[in-house]
Amino acid sequence: MRKPMMAANWKMNLIPAEATLLAQAIRAAVAEVSSVDSVLCPPYLALANVHHTVQGSTIAVGAQNVHWAESGAYTGEISVPMLKGLAEYVIIGHSERRQYFAETDETVNKKLHAVLNHGLFPIVCVGETLAQNDAGDTHAVVSAQVKAALAGVEGSRLAQVVIAYEPIWAIGTGRAATAAQAQATCGKTVRGTLAELYGDEIAQSVRVLYGGSTNAKNIGEIMQQPDIDGALIGGASLKADEYSSMVQTTAALYKANASTR
Repeated sequence: MRKPMMAANWKMNLIPAEATLLAQAIRAAVAEVSSVDSVLCPPYLALANVHHTVQGSTIAVGAQNVHWAESGAYTGEISVPMLKGLAEYVIIGHSERRQYFAETDETVNKKLHAVLNHGLFPIVCVGETLAQNDAGDTHAVVSAQVKAALAGVEGSRLAQVVIAYEPIWAIGTGRAATAAQAQATCGKTVRGTLAELYGDEIAQSVRVLYGGSTNAKNIGEIMQQPDIDGALIGGASLKADEYSSMVQTTAALYKANASTR
């Protein structure tokens, strides 16, 4: 069984002191839940605070973005070497980066190679717009994004990669995809594309997350889907009790599923 993951994307929220308090509350609630990988992704300025707060626990830290170059004249950017020692994971290609900051499939691929080359774990985001979904283009769009992101990546490195399917029309809108819709895309499209590229054995080993208005109320149904291994959580992760509830629910489901195998 693939180990589930709950990745909290705090986006552009929380000053360092606030992030520290939230990380402390989450640590107190979920640090002993070893059956679920909890990853907290605060803004850059809070990375050091959160890393220090969760150090020694089972909770990992992730960055929300990165540049592909190791150094250079890129004012305002952060390189992978700068993140080492502060973060283990890096979110790449989030829809908000694509929408507001000109992120492309090409830059996602360059960032992915940079992250892998330095031994960190990329969480690669893919997803379609509402217009693309309504037009029936979800499979084509998401499959193309997966292929572009992984261009030039050898199958042996897929163990480091996490893929998050986040339908753009469901992010921050309160309108989540149904569990069946999420499963169809995570399974047939994301995992199916991985199987096409690398074979079924590797495809079955990769963790695929769902992101899009996940919360404590719908996480149980989402996590019961066979091809969904966790969630990339936005607003709900800013509340320690709600995030911890999602982790606890996921841990209980994982334990129940393990006992039937």
